Amino acid sequence: MTLSSLVYTLHVLAALVWVGGMFFAWMVLRPAIIAALEGPLRLKLWVQVFPRFFAWVWAAVLILPVSGVLVARDKFPSLELAPHYVQAMIGLYVVMVALFLRIHSLQLPELKQAVAAEQWADGAAVLGRIRRIVGINLLLGLAVVALAAARPML
Repeated sequence: MTLSSLVYTLHVLAALVWVGGMFFAWMVLRPAIIAALEGPLRLKLWVQVFPRFFAWVWAAVLILPVSGVLVARDKFPSLELAPHYVQAMIGLYVVMVALFLRIHSLQLPELKQAVAAEQWADGAAVLGRIRRIVGINLLLGLAVVALAAARPML
C-alpha cells in the first residue's frame, strides 16, 4: 500500500465513521430506543451514547481535513485549482463541523444538565433540537459522499 492510498483510505474511513454513525443513530438506534424505552430512560441513554459517538466524530473531524488536503495536493496543483466538487466537499465539511460543534458545545451540556436535574420536558426539547441538527448533518454528509462517489463516474 502506497502512502497516498493509505491517506485516501484513512480519509474514506473517517467519513464512513462519521456519516455512517449518524445514519445508524437516525435510522436504527433512534427508532429502537423509542420503541423500547420510556422518555426518561431514552434521555439517559442518549446522554451516554453521544459522548461515545462524539469521540469518534472528533477523530473524523481531525483526520478529514488533513487527509483531504493531502489527497487533493496529490491530484491537483492547488486547492484553488481543484474541481468545484472538491471545493463543495470542503465547504460542506466546514458546515458539518460547525453543526457538530453546536451540538457538542451547546446542546449536549444542556441535555446533560436537564437529565441530571430530571427536567424531562426540557431534556426532550433539547434532544429534539439535536435530532434536527443531526438530520441536517446526515443529509450534508450523504451529499458529500454522493459527490465523492459520483465524480469518478463522470
